[in-house]
Amino acid sequence: MNIKVLIVDDHVLIREGLRRILSLEPSIALVGEAENGKQAIEVVTEKNVDVVLLDINMPEMNGIKACQLIKKNSPKTQVI
Repeated sequence: MNIKVLIVDDHVLIREGLRRILSLEPSIALVGEAENGKQAIEVVTEKNVDVVLLDINMPEMNGIKACQLIKKNSPKTQVI
């Protein structure tokens, strides 16, 4: 069983680095990337994500607000 992971960061280089690191682990399935909290919530809802790697400082919706809404709407999703 793969762990479904979503990377959320407004910096492309950070997302790319995390993507490369996570690709080395066969039990992890990267199901998407987002560059702000609004996009993160959409992906979590659509893809039934297990773990969200979430930045705090982002445009449109910061990580704190996004985390609150993710936990409200998808309580089984873990947020780091």
